[in-house]
Parts: sequence; structure tokens; C-alpha cells
Amino acid sequence: MSLAVAGAGAPALPARAADFLQLTKPRITLLVVLTTLVGFLEGSARPRDIELLLHTLLGTALVAAAASALNQLAERHSDALMRRTMSRPLAAGRMSAVQAAAFGLVLLAAGTAYLLLAVNELAAALALLTAASYLLAYTPLKKVTSLATVIGAVPGAIPPMIGWAAARGSLDAGAWILFGIVFFWQMPHFLAIAVLYRRDYERAGFRVLPVADPDGRSTGRQALLYAATLLPLSLLPSFVGLAGPWYFAGALVLGALFVAASARLLARPGDVARARSLFRLSLVYLPVLFLLLTTG
Repeated sequence: MSLAVAGAGAPALPARAADFLQLTKPRITLLVVLTTLVGFLEGSARPRDIELLLHTLLGTALVAAAASALNQLAERHSDALMRRTMSRPLAAGRMSAVQAAAFGLVLLAAGTAYLLLAVNELAAALALLTAASYLLAYTPLKKVTSLATVIGAVPGAIPPMIGWAAARGSLDAGAWILFGIVFFWQMPHFLAIAVLYRRDYERAGFRVLPVADPDGRSTGRQALLYAATLLPLSLLPSFVGLAGPWYFAGALVLGALFVAASARLLARPGDVARARSLFRLSLVYLPVLFLLLTTG
């Protein structure tokens, strides 16, 4: 009988672990870790302190995972209304709010304390600022104004600065350039997503721009504006000693493609196929740009 009970309970453990993992939004956490890595690599002198790098990435990952978990806690009722999120643990009722809150708060405290003790105060403060602005500004404003996307791009762009601060203990022009690149990249990326899932966002009451802009013209203009601003900004690393001519050439080509994809969306506002093309290009743009930056 005891064997039967043990066998019946065994599948629940992997399923529960998978739910907690889903709560951390692994893809977003991975992006945060990768952009933090870029900031560290660009901000550190050779030979690099690998132990410090690992401490930085672990602490940042914990804080990012915590922010994602607490965001899902806050948006669990809205997530239940959207097809793309209704299977999340809280939205589907597989996890209680108390469990998610405890999980998120423990991760937040652990990640912040880890950065404070193993890295430095500035890196810990930036990580905490990232989580706080994401949870206390971006998350509640999503149902109030389409400007929430712009506000949400701020915490999304801070992770490279965490890496830079970990490596140098301070922030200077290079850190702000990395912040700007990620900030302006996010806008066409998020606007394309919002076009693709406009009905979902509308159903949940999120005031993303495509919901407030049914014909899509303003969305297309905004995507093009941010992509066009990103292009010259992405060239700056070559002028401040962070990258060489190969990076410059690659950034120029990538930026031109990004601008062209955004212009195509503006030419046919609200077109789902063109929004999907812009979204897919955005997924290629940032990793390739940062690969060129760190290897060039």
C-alpha cells in the first residue's frame, strides 16, 4: 500500500517543479542574464574575474525570477483571460497566491542579498530597482495607459548596467549606451508582440498601444521611430572604444534591417504577418548585435 501511495505521488513532484519554473518566466530570465553578461564583459578589464561574473549572473537571475513570479501573482486574474497565458500556474489554479508570493519574495530577498554580499552595493541596488520599477510602476500601469510599455522598457534595460556595475563598481558612458540600446530595441519588439496578441490584451484590459490604436498607424509610427533612433545609438560603442569596425558594420546592417521591418509595418498598419516578421527580426537583432560587441 505504501508503494502505491509513493507511486501515485511521484508525478506530482516534477509537475510542481515545472510550475515553479514557469513562474520565473525562464526565457525572460535568460534574456536578463545574457544582457547582464554583456554589461559585465564590456565593463571589465582583462583578465576577467570569472568568479565575480558567476556571482553577478546568479544574483541577477534570482532577482529577475522573483520579479517574474510576483508579476504573475499580480496579473493572475488577467492572465486567466488571455489564451497565451491562461495555462500559467496561478491563472490555471494549479498554485495558490500564498505559495507564489512566498516563492517570489524569498527569491527577491535572496538575490538582492547575494548581490550585496558577493558583488557590490551598486549592482544590488540596480537589481532591486529593476524589480521595483517592473512590479510597482510597469505592472499596475498596464491597465491604465499605453505609456506603460515605455515605462516597462526601463527595468528591461537596466540589466546590462548591473553587469557593468559589478565589473567596475561604477557607471559611466558605456553603461548608459548599453542601457539605451536595450531600451530602444524593446519598443519595436514589444509593439510587434502587442499587434500579434491585440485581442488577448484587449480581453484582459491591458492598454497596450495596438488596443488604443485600432487602425495601427500610431503603433507603426512608434515602432519606426524607436528603430530609427536605435540605429545611430547602436553605432556608439565603436566611437567610445567598446568595439571595432566589424561591430560597426554589423550594427549598421542590423539597424537598417530593423528600420526596414518597422517601416513595412507602418506601410500596412496592423498587418499581423508584418508584425510577426518584425518580432522575429527583433529576436535575432539583439543577440547578434551583442555577439558582435563582445567578440569584435
